[in-house]
Amino acid sequence: MIIKVCGMCDVENIRQLEQLDIDWMGFIFYSDSPRYVGPKVSYLPKKVKKIGVFVDQIPQIISERAKQNHLQMIQLHGSEPPWYCINLQEEGYKIIKSFGIDTDGFIPNAQLNAYEGKCDYFLFDTKTKLHGGSGKRFNWEKLANYDGDTPFILSGGISPEDTEEIKSFKHPKFAGIDINSRFEIEPAYKDIEMVKSFIKQIR
Repeated sequence: MIIKVCGMCDVENIRQLEQLDIDWMGFIFYSDSPRYVGPKVSYLPKKVKKIGVFVDQIPQIISERAKQNHLQMIQLHGSEPPWYCINLQEEGYKIIKSFGIDTDGFIPNAQLNAYEGKCDYFLFDTKTKLHGGSGKRFNWEKLANYDGDTPFILSGGISPEDTEEIKSFKHPKFAGIDINSRFEIEPAYKDIEMVKSFIKQIR
């Protein structure tokens, strides 16, 4: 199971987090987010894959930020069309396309089909006006209705209390989880002991 921790900013917090058994670390390059990291990450972790999160940003800026910060993956968290994903893939980046899911869990398979083969992963997050980091969950049981071929990352309000549910969650395309706000002391600052304990329980 892939474990992604998103919304990192603080240098020491990043250093501590990369010592844990995580796979991906996400940095938000969306200026309206309380977890906005700025144009340049202060400390680039070496032990995990670095993911840049962007919302409806122009491709040239994404390319600049990706090169500046040595990103391996790009997460598109807005209304970016399929061709947008393809162009970034052609630059050599793995692409995660995020989709907001209503709290009732309706899975928009028709919309998802347009992105099949054009992204490396989908990320299913709870739909809000904030483009993620809301701490709210959607109905995971509805993911049984997802019938696509693209592997997905589960996101949206995952907390330490969800350990058993995550361990028992089954879907042939389930690839991993994305944790953020429910593991924070304050926006962008993670509780390292909480993350460590959570990982130990689900690994």
